[in-house]
Amino acid sequence: MSTPLIGVSKSMLKIKELINHVANTCLNVLITGETGVGKEVVAQSLYRESSRANKNFVKINCAALPETLLESELYGYEKGAFTGAHKKRPGKFLTADKGVLFLDEIGDMPLALQSKMLHVLQSGEFSPLGSDEDFKTDVWVIAATNHNLEESMRNKTFREDLFYRLNIIKIDIPPLRERSEDIPALIEYYYRMYKTEYPNNNGTKPDSQTMTRLCAYPWPGNVRQLQNCIKKQMVLNSWDKIFEELPRDSTHDTLHVTQAQAPSSSLNQFHSEVNNDRLKIISEFVDLSTSSEKLFEDISLKKIKKLASDKVEKEVITFVLEKVGWNRSRASKILKISYKTLLYKMSEFDVSPPVK
Repeated sequence: MSTPLIGVSKSMLKIKELINHVANTCLNVLITGETGVGKEVVAQSLYRESSRANKNFVKINCAALPETLLESELYGYEKGAFTGAHKKRPGKFLTADKGVLFLDEIGDMPLALQSKMLHVLQSGEFSPLGSDEDFKTDVWVIAATNHNLEESMRNKTFREDLFYRLNIIKIDIPPLRERSEDIPALIEYYYRMYKTEYPNNNGTKPDSQTMTRLCAYPWPGNVRQLQNCIKKQMVLNSWDKIFEELPRDSTHDTLHVTQAQAPSSSLNQFHSEVNNDRLKIISEFVDLSTSSEKLFEDISLKKIKKLASDKVEKEVITFVLEKVGWNRSRASKILKISYKTLLYKMSEFDVSPPVK
């Protein structure tokens, strides 16, 4: 069972909204973020929300395999294609046909393989190693990286044309230290998970003082590090032991926050911060400066849903048009809408090319 996308922060709510709007477009997605932030979780969420959810989700780690093995894993090979190829084997592109191919750590793909990858993404065709036959594949490619690919392009270690082919929709996941309001929800989820997995252990949920310390810690290993700490606490049943073993970060050394040092209403303050983030989102669509009575008269979930949907649609349409040089015919095909519908939406959202 795959992990759900958990978070109440503004950044995570925006990511969830974007997933809902692009999941059925099957546009190539590039997911970026530090190690451990949950890039595969986002990829799985896209997959679950798409029309391909009943097909295969195939993952390959581009950093875990040497060049020759990565090529054979991606494209497959014929019997006798190389020493040790004793029988024919299909590659990931064929296994993921009609489904999703998740290219994890795409920034570590050897430069020699990037041109072949670009060809497959452009044409949908590939040849297994040792074969003269071309195969067609229909895969939705979702790629992820913890590298700065713009810098890699400048250093000539990542192809610019491949970057733009992958980066049609970009989802950047902030590190956990920038969305500490997500920590309580993550702890609750993993606590419930490991309570079932380790039923004979007596791990306890954090009290208010412990939660304050957990939310203050910078989590250099992000969600993955937090997950492992919850698992360890379920076995050791000692938050003090967990804190003793956490790596220190001299720039964020906040492990020794005590109840006396923390605000007396630390949890209330925390929830207030969450509410502030909620208010920021709502204020984009509702005038919160009006009286409560008038606010409740004017507020409409249907209206807000339409405004939010329009905002995301406008951003996606503008993004695609910019990437294809404002070629509206090509953009309509990418967005899978008619040319007439695209023109209507451009007019509705006031989307137009920049004045030269």
